[in-house]
Amino acid sequence: MVSPSLQRYAWLSITTALATIVLKGVAWRLTGSVGLLSDALESFVNLAGALMALAMLSLAEAPADESHTHGHGKAEYFSSAFEGFLILVAALSIGYAAVGRLLHPQALEDVGVGLAVSVVASIINLATARILLGVGRQHNSITLDADARHLMTDVWTSVGVIIGVGLVWATGWSWLDPVIAILVAVNIVWTGWQLLRRSAAGLMDVSVPEEARQRIEQVLDRYRGEGLEFHALRTRQAGARAFATIHVLVPGDWMVQKGHDYSERIEADLRLAVPHLHVTTHLEPKEDPLALADEELDRP
Repeated sequence: MVSPSLQRYAWLSITTALATIVLKGVAWRLTGSVGLLSDALESFVNLAGALMALAMLSLAEAPADESHTHGHGKAEYFSSAFEGFLILVAALSIGYAAVGRLLHPQALEDVGVGLAVSVVASIINLATARILLGVGRQHNSITLDADARHLMTDVWTSVGVIIGVGLVWATGWSWLDPVIAILVAVNIVWTGWQLLRRSAAGLMDVSVPEEARQRIEQVLDRYRGEGLEFHALRTRQAGARAFATIHVLVPGDWMVQKGHDYSERIEADLRLAVPHLHVTTHLEPKEDPLALADEELDRP
């Protein structure tokens, strides 16, 4: 279950988006820069993404019920996909505005003050993104991770725009403003695509990351040294939680209690090795040929 405390980080993202919308809007009004306008538009996208993140974190933390016996963790993938989609929309909006300004150049005004305001907004975004990225990794939350990456995309957008507007100010080349805005738009498309791909993988029951799989195998190897065998290991990631099922093959002359005790120890060790892992074991006698008949997903 996702910790309820994670919702406060979504509220932090919402507050940051509102603050940067105001600051970047002021910067655009002062300068008339299409680059700064595109930057301000992306902050509206950030706000929509943060609101979606709050909604999905609230849903993901809901306890399992009769209709959702594995919990609601996959709700986080909807938030991540939404963030990816919004990033692509922002890139298209930036490109559209930039092409229009490229065809119809316009001189910039009050550039110094406008850039200063935009720098303050970028620092706020960077600080928030760093916080969300750290918490997202700590709690394995794809929602906070996606929100952080979205904010970092906004930071890089702002850096590009600020450099572009500064060059226009220094050189008088008005065409640099929309050209840099277009380059920034192309760059952030990659981030949006990555988020969409990761979300789709989660909704398709992708296995746990390779690092987690290796930690699982390390635990199993210790028990193989005690004469146990394993097969039919299957894992999947569902938001912050992970699930694993595995068949435990023990000597057929073991008492049920002994086999059960070993299964409990194996499950406990796996949960220690991979946080937020839900483990289901199935006990089988390793001398029975039928024990090997269900290694595949669909038993013949």
